[in-house]
Formats: sequence, structure tokens, C-alpha cells
Amino acid sequence: MQTLSENKCFGGIQGVYSHASDACGCDMTFGLFLPEEAAEGPVPVLWYLSGLTCTHENAMVKAGAQAWAAEAGIALVFPDTSPRGEGVANDEAYDLGQGAGFYVNAIEAPWAPHFRMWDYVAEELPAIVTANFAVAEDRQAITGHSMGGHGALTMAMRLPGRFRSVSAFAPIAHPTQSDWGRKQLGAYLGADENLWAPHDSTLLMRRLGFDGPVLIDQGSKDQFLDLLKPEALAQAMMERRQNGQFRMQPGYDHSYFFVSSFMRDHIAFHAEALYAG
Repeated sequence: MQTLSENKCFGGIQGVYSHASDACGCDMTFGLFLPEEAAEGPVPVLWYLSGLTCTHENAMVKAGAQAWAAEAGIALVFPDTSPRGEGVANDEAYDLGQGAGFYVNAIEAPWAPHFRMWDYVAEELPAIVTANFAVAEDRQAITGHSMGGHGALTMAMRLPGRFRSVSAFAPIAHPTQSDWGRKQLGAYLGADENLWAPHDSTLLMRRLGFDGPVLIDQGSKDQFLDLLKPEALAQAMMERRQNGQFRMQPGYDHSYFFVSSFMRDHIAFHAEALYAG
């Protein structure tokens, strides 16, 4: 692992690191914020998964998360959204290929050799972070925005016991029924829609639910509402009587102005779960 930068931040350290990834077959970069309490021992960790076109850097510099994480004594991990580099497949469209990994393990050409973001975020990167930094493996939570909200919700429901809480900002909530989903799942996983279902948070909510609290925030003026399909996930949560909140925030759009406006709420929500018991 290589340290690319480390900066003092709200009493802690905001670092950026790179490493050779076995899962993705290329070098990967991630951001990690450690609060000052990490100097004394392992601290709880909140994973933040970013959306389409993003790198590790977008949320790290735009979400305003470090101040609230420092206050709560929580580490933050900011993974990249896809493999990158020479020899990694890409597409001219912004919503496929590099920057658009969709947190799945691709099985179709030309994506299969590198696009294994499920394995990377669910298995490889957590092992690297817990082995090299003072974070508590038994106190994890996960959140994300848009495509990252999709990733956070699907991982939380499919990895029971891993995360104590899950939240999302404007998640892609029903990708099997949206152009933000059908295109990418078809490209990465092929035409068999049975293989898509494990990556749809609405379907997973109906089938599995989450074994902890859920918080969803969605802006009412989001320019991508028809693609996100929040009403499907809200309905599934009600039908399942899921422990959680689905909040429609009047006037907010899809941007990081929206995310940063409610980041304090989300970190406080996760802190309560992470420090319980």
C-alpha cells in the first residue's frame, strides 16, 4: 500500500492511499478519515459509496462528512467507484464503465476481468483497512449517494451482521426497472434478469429486509427522480414494516449540496447504532 497524501483534518487525519487490487486486477485508490481517537485504539467505521462519474475524492471533499465524523469519533472510508487504468475497459457514456462500476461483479466481456466491485468493496478493501488502520471490524456502518446508495443498501441487506446501520442519499432504488440499472446490469451481468435481482434494493427489501435501522433521504426536486424510483423502495419498506425512515426533503436536488445538508443527520444516525451495546 502506498500513501498518496495525509492531511490534518478536524483533529484527525484525512489520508489517500493506493494499492494493487487482486479483485480488480489494477491499482485502486481510496480515501480514509481517521478521527483523533484512532491514535488510542480502534474506532467505528462508516463506509461511504459514491455515485456515477465519481472517484474516491468527490465525497471526501464535497460531503462535509469529516467534521461530524470527528465529533462522533468515527472513521470514514471513501472507495473508488470502479477499476481504472490502462487496459481497463471503458465506454464513451458517463454511466457505463470507468466511474460506473455499480458495485457488482461483472461476468460479461469486456468487463469481467476488472469490474469486480462487489468483491472489492465487500471483501478486499475491508481486509486492507482493518489490517492497516485502527478501525473496529465489529463496528461498521454503510451509506452512499445515488449509485452508491444502491450499493450501500444491497450490501447491507445481503451481508447480514456486517453493518449495524445503513443509510442512503437519493439511492438508485429499483435498478431492474430503470434505465439507471437495466443498461448497466445487462452489460455487466448479461441478459438473465434473475442475476440482476440480488442488486436491486427494492427487491431485496421485499425478500430480506435489513437487520438494523435504515435512513433514506430523497430530494423532492431531484432531477433524476424517474430514474431513481424512490417510491418503490418506500413501498417495500412499508410492506415489510422495516425499522427505518424514508424522508422526502422539499426543494432539494441530486447534488452534493443536498448530501452535505443532511450529512450531520446521517452520521448521528450511524453513531447511535455504532456505539449501542
